[in-house]
Amino acid sequence: MNPETTVPIDGIRSLLPRNQMSETAKKRRDFYAIKPNQPFIKQEFGFYCIEEWKKQGMPGENPSEVFSYDRPGKYDLAELGWCEAAFEPLFDVKVLEDRGELELVQDNAGRSVLYFKGRRNGFMPEYEGHPVKDKKTWNENVKWRLDPKTPTRTENAQKKIFSAVAAAKEGEMITQRVIGGYMYLRSLIGPVDLMYMLYDDPELIHDCMKTWLELADNIISFHQKFLTIDELFFGEDICYNGGPLISPDMIREFLFPYYQQLISNLKSRQLDKNRHLYFHLDTDGDAPTVFELYKEIGMDVTSPLEVASGCDVVAIGKQYPELVLSGGFDKRILARTKEDIDREVDRIFPTMYKRGGYLPTCDHGVPAEVPYENYVHYRKRCEEF
Repeated sequence: MNPETTVPIDGIRSLLPRNQMSETAKKRRDFYAIKPNQPFIKQEFGFYCIEEWKKQGMPGENPSEVFSYDRPGKYDLAELGWCEAAFEPLFDVKVLEDRGELELVQDNAGRSVLYFKGRRNGFMPEYEGHPVKDKKTWNENVKWRLDPKTPTRTENAQKKIFSAVAAAKEGEMITQRVIGGYMYLRSLIGPVDLMYMLYDDPELIHDCMKTWLELADNIISFHQKFLTIDELFFGEDICYNGGPLISPDMIREFLFPYYQQLISNLKSRQLDKNRHLYFHLDTDGDAPTVFELYKEIGMDVTSPLEVASGCDVVAIGKQYPELVLSGGFDKRILARTKEDIDREVDRIFPTMYKRGGYLPTCDHGVPAEVPYENYVHYRKRCEEF
């Protein structure tokens, strides 16, 4: 106990002293604190290449073990969606139509998706329909699936609390993951129809977002009975290679009021009132086009910095020294030669190592086109830092 405040020093109501934290927790917190000249965290964004790498000689099944990645140093609380809305229950997956070599399938997010028969992963899906078409379909088929009081939803949240508390007591960061408002609306309505609905039925959009807020706020408030949240992560995907997918005015009108309320409520409930809440924006595309906008509501972490859309992590690091950055290594270069990989490593890593606050990963999942031996070479170069 701290004699001046009588606040337990338990990693929950106050941060642990550094000498009581796990090594990976120290590394993670140094990264978020943008400490210069600190070893990079060893991890990767994800993999779409494992089956190909097995054919090429990768031992084992798990790249994290093959390449001795660090433990995360954080604990992710989910239950609030990622690329799709957090439905409970999910829609039934069923074949809607047989089209010869293709089949039209209703997925668990209620979307009509065109797949190759026998293959539903590993390529960009083609969507032919989404569950929310108007107020009637929203109320009858969708809204009730986002009820925060659904018993199974509460049970799922309860299951992870003990593990999360144990992680916090080792000093690990607690991240609350939430589907961002744009990604959520897109999963409900579809990217094209959403553009029209923002103009044609703003009342329905606001009802969708009020429901998003109620669900997120309820689940997070339950988690906060036991934990202090270190990071609020939004899976947003608000950008494409030409900038934001909806206008800044639309972002401010339809997203930010709900974000601001959620963040305000979260901060007011923190068990450790002195803890900084990191706001992490995950978006593909030309992310810097929305940095100033999202900084208005406290963004201070971003990923994965897609190079093909113009994201240069070195330039971003110089322009925004206050931002924590993750990603930014061009997946296309990993598929070229070892000399190409060396040039990119030498361009990025020494500068970002000195800067701090950088976690090197591929700028999305490592694709199957990347040869295993190229990635082994890349990891060896990463080990230098």
